[in-house]
Amino acid sequence: MNTNEMRQFSSEELEARLAEWEEDLFKDRCSQVLGQVTDTTSIRLKRRHIARAKTIINEMRRDAASQG
Repeated sequence: MNTNEMRQFSSEELEARLAEWEEDLFKDRCSQVLGQVTDTTSIRLKRRHIARAKTIINEMRRDAASQG
C-alpha cells in the first residue's frame, strides 16, 4: 500500500489499520524468534506501513489543529 492510498482513508480507518499492522508485526516477530518465519521481508514491509501510517496520522492532526 502506498502513501496516496493511505491518504484516502479517514483518520479512524487509518488508525484501525495501524493497530492491525502493529499486531501482525508482533506476531511475525514472535514467529521469527521461534524460527518459524522464512520470509523476513514481510517484517520490513509492515514496519514501513506502520511508519507511513503514523506520519499521515500526524499530518492529519497537524492540519486539523492549524485549521482551528
